[in-house]
Amino acid sequence: MKNRINQKLAEDKKLLSIYFTAGYPSLHDTKKVIQDLEKSGVDMIEIGLPFSDPLADGPTIQESSTAALKNGMTTKLLFEQLKDIRQSVEIPLIIMGYFNPMMQYGVEAFCAKCKEIGIDGLIIPDLPVAEYHEHYQETFEKYGLINVFLITPQTSDERIRFIDDVSNGFIYMVSSASTTGTKNTFGDEQQQYFDRIEALELKNPQIVGFGISNNETFTQATKTAKGAIIGSAFIKHLTHNGIDTIGAFVRGIR
Repeated sequence: MKNRINQKLAEDKKLLSIYFTAGYPSLHDTKKVIQDLEKSGVDMIEIGLPFSDPLADGPTIQESSTAALKNGMTTKLLFEQLKDIRQSVEIPLIIMGYFNPMMQYGVEAFCAKCKEIGIDGLIIPDLPVAEYHEHYQETFEKYGLINVFLITPQTSDERIRFIDDVSNGFIYMVSSASTTGTKNTFGDEQQQYFDRIEALELKNPQIVGFGISNNETFTQATKTAKGAIIGSAFIKHLTHNGIDTIGAFVRGIR
């Protein structure tokens, strides 16, 4: 069966992916957040596995990660919370996390568990593409998991082409060189980067993340890309408004 991510990428529309931290705001909110996001029309969901040292994340996501860990979130508990998620949710689900907790769990055991509960892909910011290709790609593919790599404005064309060769889903296009966070609009520098990536004519579609917070940034980011990912702005919304107003947030984006 074709991976749900590839099925979604084949649809003739711009995709909205939402990131949230598992176990935040409250430990047992994970499942309801996922269900409400799907009901609100989101195309894909990135479930953040909290980690004590989240280097690529801005302060908003770091704080949610710290809170989730204090709440008691663990890899094992996340898998427990998601064990029957496919009875109620159909859209692609991606776990985004750092490699350390996956190694502690056991890489193959982690991948097997993802397949068992219906996870479609992984985003692991600190797993270098060469190391993945050499040591882990076979395992990920054995369990039907798509691994998504990040590129930034500083990533060379040569490296981007290597990532494109190794990938079989989409490329996570980081809009700036900084950590995650929201912006109200993109400047000329970002626009030049979007244009540069479009000109490379990569085989994998790109989804833009970092700095998407409203309809304007979503529209701008998806002019050349297949979709956009919202993380910090959504977590801020959960922090201030709780989990009962998810639909209102999503309606404000597109």
